[in-house]
Amino acid sequence: MGVGEGGGELVKQLLRNTWDINAPEVVLVWLEGAPRKGVGPHDVAISLVKATFESGFVKNKVLEFAGPGVKNLPIDFRNGIDIMTTETTCLSSIWITDDEVKHHYEIHRRPQDYKELKPGKVAYYDAMIRIDLSTQESMIALPFHPSNAFTIHELQANPVEILKAVEEDTRKRFGDKVQVDLVDKVVNGKVMADQGIIAGCSGGTYDNLSAAASIMKDASIGNDYFTMSAYPQSVPVFMAATRSGIVEELLETGCVIKPAFCGPCFGAGDVPSNNGLSIRHTTRNFPNREGSKPGQGQISLVALMDARSIAATAANGGVITAATDVDYEDTHKPYEFDARIYDRRVYYGFGKEEPEQELKYGPNIKDWPKMYAMQDNMLLELAAVIHDPVTTTDELIPSGETSSYRSNPLKLSEFALSRRVPEYVGISKRIQAEDLERRAGKCPQHVLDALAKVGAKAEDTSFGSCVFANRPGDGSAREQAASCQKVLGGDANICYEYATKRYRSNCINWGIVPFTIAKETEFNYAAGDFVFIPGLREAILGGKEEIDAKVITADGVKDIHLFFQNLTADERQILADGCLMNYYAAQNK
Repeated sequence: MGVGEGGGELVKQLLRNTWDINAPEVVLVWLEGAPRKGVGPHDVAISLVKATFESGFVKNKVLEFAGPGVKNLPIDFRNGIDIMTTETTCLSSIWITDDEVKHHYEIHRRPQDYKELKPGKVAYYDAMIRIDLSTQESMIALPFHPSNAFTIHELQANPVEILKAVEEDTRKRFGDKVQVDLVDKVVNGKVMADQGIIAGCSGGTYDNLSAAASIMKDASIGNDYFTMSAYPQSVPVFMAATRSGIVEELLETGCVIKPAFCGPCFGAGDVPSNNGLSIRHTTRNFPNREGSKPGQGQISLVALMDARSIAATAANGGVITAATDVDYEDTHKPYEFDARIYDRRVYYGFGKEEPEQELKYGPNIKDWPKMYAMQDNMLLELAAVIHDPVTTTDELIPSGETSSYRSNPLKLSEFALSRRVPEYVGISKRIQAEDLERRAGKCPQHVLDALAKVGAKAEDTSFGSCVFANRPGDGSAREQAASCQKVLGGDANICYEYATKRYRSNCINWGIVPFTIAKETEFNYAAGDFVFIPGLREAILGGKEEIDAKVITADGVKDIHLFFQNLTADERQILADGCLMNYYAAQNK
């Protein structure tokens, strides 16, 4: 079983320390029946996300896939569902194994690694989800989340009302920053897509490409606005698809074949045109993703669909079409893995250290700035207040154009919240500069004024920025979503709940206190207001899980109650030391 985590948690393990977590609840996902022709893994996955995301039914729990339906799913189908379980906000997922999995290990030259996995004769679960694969429909997940899902038949039966709801959601999120008109995509009563993409870890599997080529055989995507690209998920898959004729058949339709690259998922390839509706077999369709820059008037409207229905749509001139409505036969040979590309190019260095080899550092690789230990009290200035239902890691730190700065923390931080709250970076830098003045004995007057209102001293009160969001951290385990806040002087986040354990863990490892407030608490404060937490260091190190604090506004001082629950002893010390790096440095003095 694999678990997605940020770099901090990986560092702990590289240093031979433990990965600490409370025992998670386990949810049985019981599969029955067999999918109809035209139904693919994304259809099942989107339905699962729709059923579980909003309610938090599987949040931070482990999904265990079992049941008689598993045997009816090829390995690519299982992997295609599994890659999407992150979008349910579960902690991880695991499947029973069988001869299909055994064969998968054999063709990848790893037969010794196969092990039978199955529930015990008596197994207890905290909850259960039952999926009848035989009733699964072709699905579409509309902007801006994989859970905003409908069957394709539902969309085509009621397109105007459904698309108007997406338009209204867009206006609520971005106001007049963007102009959106999805209803224009309805032509002669049917929804038309502008672009179709099959890509990445979820979309570019051999079986998906094989099915897509079969559905589109002897068809054409036409020479109108609709375009299509396919990205095999790996070079061996690309090689196998080429040898079996799949690539040739896709190219003949007008589909463009791109290198094995996950770029479209985060806006580094095939960026949709402004207001363009792109249907994609990728993992996410969050706002501020796939090249969307609402602050600059650019909005990418991405809907998730299975590769089979994308192919059916392409063969139908861009009219969104369920693959279950198409008759086709997939006669391509099964996937054959060729390891030569890996044997000739990949360096297998595990257990073969060569410390004499010099690491080459380019000019864009920079050290981390100094991060300070927590002081007795904490004063926070709100640098961003976001009331969206969910704030994703893509909004906290955009992907795409930021990729080249992954090893330059100062430069990367310039992009923090840039697509959602463009003023955040400037506000945070100003707060950080004022904290440095305070540390030098020249505390700015407005900070002194705020502290005077609560009777606190500047010398024993840290000063940093803070982000409020209803539910931050949905999506990937991208640790930069937290580290960039810290680099800019962020000391804490406040929310009703964290969307994932991954993001909360990243905050802790970067010394950002993960405060929460009760659901009934109204947070009607704005950027520029202060939050003062007295005696925070003592409370954290003393094992407390909640504290009374003060909000300082232009209208006066108000009470607020903050929680910081379920922290391990190590996590409490990490927060007190200022970040994980400081924590390890203190241990090795």
